[in-house]
Amino acid sequence: MLSTLASCIPRWCEICRLAIDPTDNHQPICQYCQRYFLTQPRCARCGLPTLQSVAMCGQCLRHPPPWQRVVCVGDYQPPLAAFVQQLKYQRQFWLAPWLAQLLAVRVDHPPPIITCVPLHWRRHWWRGFNQSELLAMHLAQQLDCQFEPRLFRRQKHTLPQQGMNKAQRKRNLRHAFTIDKPPSYPHVAIVDDVMTTGSTVYHLSQLLLASGVKSIDIYCLCRTPEPKD
Repeated sequence: MLSTLASCIPRWCEICRLAIDPTDNHQPICQYCQRYFLTQPRCARCGLPTLQSVAMCGQCLRHPPPWQRVVCVGDYQPPLAAFVQQLKYQRQFWLAPWLAQLLAVRVDHPPPIITCVPLHWRRHWWRGFNQSELLAMHLAQQLDCQFEPRLFRRQKHTLPQQGMNKAQRKRNLRHAFTIDKPPSYPHVAIVDDVMTTGSTVYHLSQLLLASGVKSIDIYCLCRTPEPKD
């Protein structure tokens, strides 16, 4: 009865505000606006845009990151950036399953275990939730993977990274993380909402490699070009 009533209620696209096909019960956007989330050419290793899809760009060939693959939905720009901000700052939790779905369809070889970038307990207490944990939980469900939210611990309360360059972010994160429960699987994926310089996932990847993990994937909603020094 409830589902029948819900199907009678008109729904509007969150981007263009036009009506959504009532038979589509899972998308908050219309079919026309789905073009904003089409897959774009990227480097599979770092996730940054390229002229055509490549396994490794020139930068990754010169300085390979400690992870093997970055999977992202798009760049940090509208309309995707607006959805990320709504989830993170406006507590629009209903967006998490859909955003995780946008990621899930891009994952070709899911790992046995998915974890997330942790928040320091103080920031978690102030915000009330960890958006990366929400995304990772829904993503693990959709990919049928084990979800381990407590793999890492953030032992140092760091300054917000926004506005810092790569060197500043690296200094800010020094000794910030520890690994509480080394995984027993050789392949692990780390979920974050936005990846910019990669400083955070770099530190986490180093901890995983030191614990015996052989292959690491990074899953993020937005991949942002690194800020200039």
